[in-house]
Amino acid sequence: MAQLIPSDCRAGTIGDKLWIWTHSAGAHNNDFTTRHAGYRIPGHSRMTPVEGAAYLGVWNLMFIRFFDEPPPPLDPYAISFRPMKRVVMPLVDAGGLSVPEVREHVLELPRRFPNIVGFVMDDFFGKGGAPSLPTSELEALRKRLVIDGRKMDLYVVLYSTQVDWPVAEALDYCDKITFWTWQSEDLAQLEERFARMEEIAPGKGRLLGCYMYDYGNKTIMPPDRMRMQLDLGLRWLKEKRIEGMILLASNICDIELEAVELTRQWVARHRDESV
Repeated sequence: MAQLIPSDCRAGTIGDKLWIWTHSAGAHNNDFTTRHAGYRIPGHSRMTPVEGAAYLGVWNLMFIRFFDEPPPPLDPYAISFRPMKRVVMPLVDAGGLSVPEVREHVLELPRRFPNIVGFVMDDFFGKGGAPSLPTSELEALRKRLVIDGRKMDLYVVLYSTQVDWPVAEALDYCDKITFWTWQSEDLAQLEERFARMEEIAPGKGRLLGCYMYDYGNKTIMPPDRMRMQLDLGLRWLKEKRIEGMILLASNICDIELEAVELTRQWVARHRDESV
């Protein structure tokens, strides 16, 4: 499968800094998520990760298993991701679940798929800041992140409400922090909490996570809050304060949410700007 990366994803543009967070098709549909409390998504999605990326016009992709779905092998997904510029694969799944057999499988994928550039640990910090993997396992994991001579980056999810938890030690083992605001009303404190994250984890790569649905409140993302996080991310990209933005998620892109359409138009407007 040939790469289909458009010219507006060239290095030095906003488009090159944008990522889409993806799950398998239907992962957030109500008939699936009721097993995991549910999000009350107002529609039924059938969109795949690559379809979501193409819909938004984004060519860097993060793929995360939603709890135990999909089961390995993940090779069919990695094959479908070949048109993407950069791909990050899961080491810790949604809900902070970590399955040793899956980790071993995922660590082998970059040998066959050169656009895989790193791995992500989702929902990594549990109650009180307890990590999904102990420090000893993180240390061992880091020693395995050079694969066929290529250094893989280790990404981790950190929520804005976790910045005052004892997370600094585990963050030391990560290369890049993806920073998320779970409940949309807390976006009012985003700048303050982001600054706190910079204090506890200096020198790390930073990416701003942008929800297109208010999962924390199980309702639509208000358009003004969607614009706020997009425009703040744009400013931070131009100030070199962050190195990327992540749009979540592929599997809500086809249910006619206003925040998704607002985001799609925002991407089209800004992706060829220099940064």
